[in-house]
Amino acid sequence: MQTYFITGIGTDVGKTVVSAIVTEALEADYWKPIQAGDLDNCDTKKVKRLVSNTTTKFYDNSYALHTPMSPHAAADIDNITIELKNIKPPKTKNNLVIEGAGGVFVPINTKNTILDLIKPNYKVIVVSRHYLGSINHTLLTLNVLKEKGFDIALMFSGNEHKTSEDIIIKMTNVNVIGRIAEEPYFDKNVILEYADKFRDQLKSL
Repeated sequence: MQTYFITGIGTDVGKTVVSAIVTEALEADYWKPIQAGDLDNCDTKKVKRLVSNTTTKFYDNSYALHTPMSPHAAADIDNITIELKNIKPPKTKNNLVIEGAGGVFVPINTKNTILDLIKPNYKVIVVSRHYLGSINHTLLTLNVLKEKGFDIALMFSGNEHKTSEDIIIKMTNVNVIGRIAEEPYFDKNVILEYADKFRDQLKSL
């Protein structure tokens, strides 16, 4: 069984949708260690609404924070400190999808970042979405993960921007799973279509 860590080059790039697709494709379990804000409609609930299979188990956040900010700041508002030792992956005999918060250098306290949640044996899927500055953010993310020795793959989200994507691929030689298009909406059927499309590639990571 494998653990897949879904991270992004920043916020709002499509990590939750990709997490739902990977979860559905592999009928994996799902866990979001740190949720900051939007607790009534958190990412776990969103993925649960998008997944069709009955095998997936959803695990509680290690930290559920009330303010939509960087985890370290949201925790400070809640008058707590996030401790790395308290973030323990759930024990499961199934594949596990872990969704990060923001990008890999998002701080969770004064010493640790999201990068510290990624264990050496995890498969890391980076979600990249085009915007002004996204090449830099994508290259920084991919290169630090490569330097740390992680097994990484890339998923593009949104409309194609060929010149940006070509240079990213040429400069990193990263394994590209595919693209999640700029869909008018995402529901169980759309997620299932993407899951069917990418299942073989995900299994071969």
